[in-house]
Amino acid sequence: MLGAVFDDLLDANRSYVAGFSLQGLAPQAAKGLCLITCMDTRIEPLPMLGLRPGDAKILRNAGGRVMPEVLRSVVLAVAFLGVTRVAVMHHTDCAMTKLDDDAVRTQLGPQRAEAVSGWDFLTMADPDQALAADVEAVRSCRALPEGIGVEGWRYDVATGAVNRVVALRRTGPAGR
Repeated sequence: MLGAVFDDLLDANRSYVAGFSLQGLAPQAAKGLCLITCMDTRIEPLPMLGLRPGDAKILRNAGGRVMPEVLRSVVLAVAFLGVTRVAVMHHTDCAMTKLDDDAVRTQLGPQRAEAVSGWDFLTMADPDQALAADVEAVRSCRALPEGIGVEGWRYDVATGAVNRVVALRRTGPAGR
């Protein structure tokens, strides 16, 4: 019976395979975009930005935060997948703005909190400051070449609007 936990998804995949149309799609980001955003289900990166499969590399995690694992993916996307611009997009009503790391640990309970005792959950007491810091982390990444455009955006989950919060600046000596 354990296998049944995922059967609905594997059944859906069989239907997907019947109409699969992405074969032959190039691995490069056709629009040169890498979007770093939150895993929140209210965010639909492709339709909200007028994109189609193959247009962008989408990196998602809790809060849309930039950390070493994200920078690793950005560096690889720039080096090998045609990325020339990066947008870091946080959103309104984010759970990561409502808790601090101690509150996260409390809600996890003692046993799970102990298991993650060294983790930084990157909660955001000041969402604007957090977005600016994440944008700066990309801009100042020494593994990125000069000239990559980087901006910071906020998606409004109530309206669907994307607003520029941190204006365009390119990677390079000023960003390092």
